[in-house]
Formats: sequence, C-alpha cells, structure tokens
Amino acid sequence: MELNRKIFKTELDGEEISIEVSELAGQTNASVIGKHGNTVVLATVVMGSEDRPGDFFPLTVDYEERFYAAGKIIGSRFVRREGRPSDEATLSARLIDRAIRPLFDHRLRRETHVVVTVLSYDELHDPDIIGLLSVSAALHISDIPWNGPVAGAKSIKKDEDGGLISKAFFAGPEKCVNMIELEGDELSESDAASIFRELFAKIPALVSFQNEIRKSIGKQKVNVIPEDNEDILRTKIKKIIDPEILKAFQEKRGEELKKKVMEGVVADENLKNKADKALAIFEEEVDAFIHREILEFGRRVDGRKFNEIRPLHSEVGLFSITHGSGLFIRGGTQVLAITTLGPSSAEQMVETMETTGKKRFMLHYNFPGFAVGESGRSRGPGRREIGHGALAAKALTAMIPKKEDFPYTIRVVAETLSSNGSSSMASTCAACLSLMDAGVPIRKHVAGIAIGLILDESGTNYKILTDIQGPEDHYGDMDFKVAGTEDGITAIQMDVKIKGITEPIFTEAIKQAKDARLEIIGVMKKALPAARKNVSPYAPKIVKLMIPADKIGAVIGPGGKNINGIIAASMNKISIDIEEDGTVYVSGVDMELVERACKTITASVKEYKVGEIINGRVIKILDFGAIVDLGGGRDGMIHVSELKEGFVKKVEDVVNLGDEVVAKIVKADPDGRIGLSLKNLI
Repeated sequence: MELNRKIFKTELDGEEISIEVSELAGQTNASVIGKHGNTVVLATVVMGSEDRPGDFFPLTVDYEERFYAAGKIIGSRFVRREGRPSDEATLSARLIDRAIRPLFDHRLRRETHVVVTVLSYDELHDPDIIGLLSVSAALHISDIPWNGPVAGAKSIKKDEDGGLISKAFFAGPEKCVNMIELEGDELSESDAASIFRELFAKIPALVSFQNEIRKSIGKQKVNVIPEDNEDILRTKIKKIIDPEILKAFQEKRGEELKKKVMEGVVADENLKNKADKALAIFEEEVDAFIHREILEFGRRVDGRKFNEIRPLHSEVGLFSITHGSGLFIRGGTQVLAITTLGPSSAEQMVETMETTGKKRFMLHYNFPGFAVGESGRSRGPGRREIGHGALAAKALTAMIPKKEDFPYTIRVVAETLSSNGSSSMASTCAACLSLMDAGVPIRKHVAGIAIGLILDESGTNYKILTDIQGPEDHYGDMDFKVAGTEDGITAIQMDVKIKGITEPIFTEAIKQAKDARLEIIGVMKKALPAARKNVSPYAPKIVKLMIPADKIGAVIGPGGKNINGIIAASMNKISIDIEEDGTVYVSGVDMELVERACKTITASVKEYKVGEIINGRVIKILDFGAIVDLGGGRDGMIHVSELKEGFVKKVEDVVNLGDEVVAKIVKADPDGRIGLSLKNLI
C-alpha cells in the first residue's frame, strides 16, 4: 500500500521545517505530520456532519503529550500510561486554540475538533511552534471553512548569568498578530515593541509557505455557514431591545434584556422554534451597539473615560492563622489570595513529556460559579482556571526570591469571589499583596490590568479601553492583559476576536496599560508598602546548613536511621531536606527544635582534630574504658589508661554513667574512631 507522501519544506531561524501530508489518519478532514529538528507532531482536524444546537461555535483543541516522544516511562507504580493532560499540555492547547479561533466564522455550528499529538520530542525544538504550524496547515488544506493560515514564532533572551530576560511567543496571520504570550523581567515598553517587530517579521514567510501547500493539494472549502435570512426575527428583536439597550447596560441589566427578548420570541407563534437563532441575533445586535456607542458616540456603557479604572481597594492580613493574605478589588471583580509557606519537601514534583523537575512557586486560581452569580456543583480546575493561574504566576515569577535567599516552597491560592472583568489580573495584584504579607521578600509590587479594543470593520477607526468589564470583554475585539512593576513588564497575554492587531495598536495598548499599572500599584502600596520583614509565626522557620557532600550518608545513616532519629527527637515537629550538593534545610514552627536539630547535624559531620577539647556525657561503661557521647550520633572512648595518672582499678572509680566530662582528643582515625583523654587535660 502506498501512503502517497507529499513533503513540503521551509526554514525558520536557519533550521528546516517540514510538513508531510499522506494517507495517515485518512478518515479526518485533513491531517499533517510536522517536523522541526527531531520534534515531530501529528495534527488532525475533524468537522462534524451536522449543525449542533446552540448559539456558539463548538471548537475543541486538544494537545496530547506522549511520554514515548521523549523516551520516558512515567506515572504511578500501577499506572504507566498517560492520564489527564498536564497543566503544560493544557496551556499548549490554549495557545493553539487562541491563535486559530479568531479566524473561524463564528456562525459555524459544526462541531470541530483539532488534535495535536506529539510523536517525538528532541528537547531542543518547542512542539508548540511546529504544533501550531501543523494545525494551521491541516485546517488550510482541509475542506473546513477557515480564514487562515496562521503561524507562530518564539524568542528566548537570557543575561550573562543565564537569567531570563524575556520569553515570548507571537502568532497571527500574514499582516497582524492575534495571540501573544510573553514573560519578562521588567521589560520596558520599547523592549516589548522590539520583540513584537522581531517575531512578527518571521510570520509572513510561514504563512506564504502554507499558501503554497494549499495551492498544491488543498481541498475545496464546503459552505456550511448558516444563511442569515431571518429578517423578520431580527426586526422583532431590534424592536424589543432598541428602546432599552442603553439603559439596560448602564444599569447592568443585560441578562434581563436577553430574557425579555427570548420571552418575546417564544410568545410569537411563528418564531417560537427559533430560540437558538434569536440568541445569536441578540448577541450580534448587542455587539453592534457596544461598537457604535464607543466609536460613534465616544462613551462606554458605564460612563467611564477610555483610560479610566474602576474603583480600587486593597487589604492584607485578613486572617491570623494563614501565613499571608491579600484582598484586591477592582470594580465588580474581587479576588482573595492566600499564601502558604512550606519546606523544600513540599515542592511539587513535575513529570511531563518536556519536563522532569520540581516546582517551588505555585499559584492556583479558582473560579467558582458564585463569582458570576451561578449555582451548581463545583468541579476541578478547567482550562480557564489553569490558564489564568499560569498567567498570574508568570507575572510574579521574576519577583520571587531565589531559593538560596528564601528557602521556602511557596503556594498561593487565588479565590475569585466576584468577577466582572479580568480576574486573572486581579489575581496577580491579590497574590502579590498576599506574598508580601507572608514575608516573602518580593522586590517590588506587581500589578496587572486588562486593556480592550473596539475596532470598526475597516480596521482604521479604533478605541483602546483600560480596565474592560463584562460587556466590553464579551463584545469587544481584544483582551490584552499586561502585568508588571513600576519599572517594567513581567507578563503579557493577548487574545482577539478579530483577525489581529498591528504594532501601532500594540504600542498604544502597552502605554495605556503602564499608566493603569502605576495607578494600581499606588493603591496596593497604601495597603502594604513593602514585604514584611519576618514570616508569620505560624509559618515554618527554615535554617540552611552546608555539609560536605561526602558526609550526606553519615547524616542520613543506614536505612535513614540517623535522620529519622533526629526528627523523632523533635516529636516529628521538624522536617529535614538534604540536597545532592550537601545543602541541608531544617524547618519547623518551633525554632528551638530546629536549632537543636541543626546542632545534631553539625556534630554528625564534624571533623575532630587531635588536641581539641570536647564536652560530652558518659553513655556506656566498659571494663577497659568509658564511651562519651559527642553528639550527632558520634562518640569517643576514654581508655582506662587515659582516665587519670597512675593505675585505675575500676572505671567507676573515676567516671560514672551519665557524668558530664571535659576531655581532650588524643586520637582521630580516618575511619571516624575518636580517642579521648582526661589525664592529658592536667
């Protein structure tokens, strides 16, 4: 059987990229195998055969990590297959979704499923880059209606010491950018604009490459977009909403107006079976209203100026038992963040296709239904929660102290109590306050803001909006989140509903975001000017020791006997973590117990020298001498001949069990045996 392989090649950053189309996965609408270096992905796209009910476009993007791709067998002892997607895989799926979604006609009601399966990973070439390109190529050559192609480019910049300066991924069609992920260490606005230009310049060639593939093997696109022939229905809806829409959104009664429209449609005998279409038309009319109000009349639905932030409020230290807490409110968005500090043993072990290691700083974001007034059972974190938490963590990472300066594992949980616009950026602010309240030496305050865009159909008339709320987020054209300190940007994330944005819009948006960020930081500083000097009394205290790496075994002991004994002596109220280089972290809430354990560890690796004076307690009497406890599981022996000058008939004539003695070391063998003398002290 012939697979009829057709291979197309191009270059990115001087390296070959290939797209292969064949009979593999032949029951899809299209499939391609993309290769960048030795990283290989399979991208498949499938569209359902019938329209689904509802008022939204049913697109799903899945990113499937395969451990075999990196030559790994991981999992639990009893389960050695892939389970639910890792957070990293979920973020990769979101990245691809955000780049391709704006280019679909959202009137499409056919279920569309995109799957990226990583077949090989060489640890050098990011699967996200070739994954997005392969998905775009598959959609472009398929019969699925789509207005692509798109492509993405990535850059990583580090300083001389290997520290991160910036990491960015930009994607979009030929003439604009529609998706941004950026992490930086206080980048200036001009630096961010430079990255925009650098990565945007790489996109057109990859788009042209895909156009050439489509010319060669592309299928005819099917016409499955529902026709808009609902003039009677649209007229009825407009008659209901036009007199009320401005007041309804000014008074935050948009849902009430939607309900009134649906009741009016259902009550009409000729229209009652068109509920889905009525919802879609209502959304279109509200979208047009929001655009018209801003572009033609220069007014936001809540009356704010285009660069105006809603009322702000910050608090810290809300609870006495938790290690740190911060509350941040911006308009109708409220986030409570709680920080917990733990020892090194609390670090999260991360095992994915791309990564094996430990995570010391964790930020988990929760979004319960009550935050938007909805009832229903709470479920685990979904893609949105994972994405928002990752963004807030990215915004703060540059300010998190290094382990050698602050040897704690740090976990922040951001609880969204109410949401009306950018709870992820509110989480960044609340988390920063919470960390500072916990005594984490954050160098500077970090704040975030969401910037919106209203653009006309020509693409020339637009308004940029600071601090977008519900309607502006839902019906606007851009969600542009920027976080950073007073001195620079630490994170940017952008999604759009249009084809994309150009550099002038990007530059204006980050400038407007800076002004807002400075205003928010001013409010945060009033709640807490700087990180607290000490951690909470309820947080563990950590002492760092350094021991010779070849002495680690002596501290641990056979089968962990020594280290477990030290912990047991503290009534299991301390934790001891030893790293391969000999770094030891001793932690516990009771500082006295921590210090006692530190002394024991130090004693266990101490190198004794002849002539040194020691203090110890007699723990055993033998016929020929006495054993003295030196601490740390070490002991020395006073031979009967070293007890005093002259003949000693019986050891107990000089020392007894339990006596505290001062002795001089007279022998220190390489094998650890210590000889002591009392008589040589005289």
